[in-house]
Amino acid sequence: MRPRARRPLTVPALLAGAVAVLAGLLSGCGAAGDLRSAGPTPTATGPVRLWPDLPPVTAPPYDYGEIDTVPIPGVRVPSGGVRALDPVAVVRAEARTYPMSYYHPKGPPEPLGDRLAACAPQGGKGAAGTARKPEGDCPVLTPYYRDLTGDRREELIVGVRLGRQLTEVRVFTPGAQKDPRVLTRIMATSDQLVSVELAGRDIILRSVSAGIPGYEYRTAWSWDEQHQAMLPTRDEIVRVKPRSDKPVPGAGSGDGSGTGAGPGGGGGTGAGRP
Repeated sequence: MRPRARRPLTVPALLAGAVAVLAGLLSGCGAAGDLRSAGPTPTATGPVRLWPDLPPVTAPPYDYGEIDTVPIPGVRVPSGGVRALDPVAVVRAEARTYPMSYYHPKGPPEPLGDRLAACAPQGGKGAAGTARKPEGDCPVLTPYYRDLTGDRREELIVGVRLGRQLTEVRVFTPGAQKDPRVLTRIMATSDQLVSVELAGRDIILRSVSAGIPGYEYRTAWSWDEQHQAMLPTRDEIVRVKPRSDKPVPGAGSGDGSGTGAGPGGGGGTGAGRP
């Protein structure tokens, strides 16, 4: 038996159906829980190019050395990876081979090598699999390990505290020059850092703002496959919570026995300091 052919809907039938659906929707308007209009949608506008007749740039900008990568002579990566390296020995080898890499106009008055003399060998990872912390006046901070390049091998992240509250941040990777035992520096920067964070495969540096109170600089460094280096891919100025100088209720009365709410308050501890 042949199936019966469907009769096409006529225009009046379609209009009648649409009116019925619209009437049903309108009858529910105003009821609790129904959708309501959020108002007119703003018109989307594309970017407008200003001064399109600007001449092309012929002189290159100042080179800040973001893509400078260098091997570290005298340091060979063991088969166990960078966790088996002594971070103090890595910093010492880098400073000895590239002494200007730790030079800064606001840096320490004494050479870094003299300060590294206070560092005992850290011997890679400890018994629990975590890095051993430096002791005493050693400027090399506790190292961290993270796969930042996406090659399933961990990188060595080292921080070095210099004078005048400067912190050097270094990232070293194994096998960047097609030799798994060669250690290569793929990131080097320094600043008066508030904090350093790891977010996925990014390193986020937060530093103080010199001339904008209540704000800080936030820079995200990410691995760039083309240049084989960590680059500052996102740089922004963000507002931070302003520090309150108001006294805390119940705090010390200013006789030196209580805890000060602000810097240097009442001879107690400055709770408002970072």
